[in-house]
Amino acid sequence: MPLTVQQMMEAANAAVERIDGQTAQDMVAKGALLLDIRDAPELQSAGRAVGAHHVPRGMLEFRADPATPFHDPEMRFDRPIVLHCASGGRAALAGKLLKDMGYAQVFNMGGLDDWKKTGGPMIEPVDQGM
Repeated sequence: MPLTVQQMMEAANAAVERIDGQTAQDMVAKGALLLDIRDAPELQSAGRAVGAHHVPRGMLEFRADPATPFHDPEMRFDRPIVLHCASGGRAALAGKLLKDMGYAQVFNMGGLDDWKKTGGPMIEPVDQGM
């Protein structure tokens, strides 16, 4: 029987610990990778967390796998990874994927607003002049 999105979200939320913005900031200060998996237009329109590393959700598997030519050296199995997207859903699914790939220390901060609410520093979007 095929999986539904609800079932996938339940499995992801059970597998990936949800943390708040302050905990994320503390972890990043100690060397964790803050991984923003939103698409590029979202970064342009909403800004981004200072220090966040961007890998769009659609490229995550390729950037996470050291065996591909697209591997991102910032993604290491020995480094905690704190994921975020716009609201937390994609981050949960991405976190489960990373765990399935062998990344042990994976956390879901939720959305960018969770970072902002706790005073996380931001790079604001560029004013498009419109």
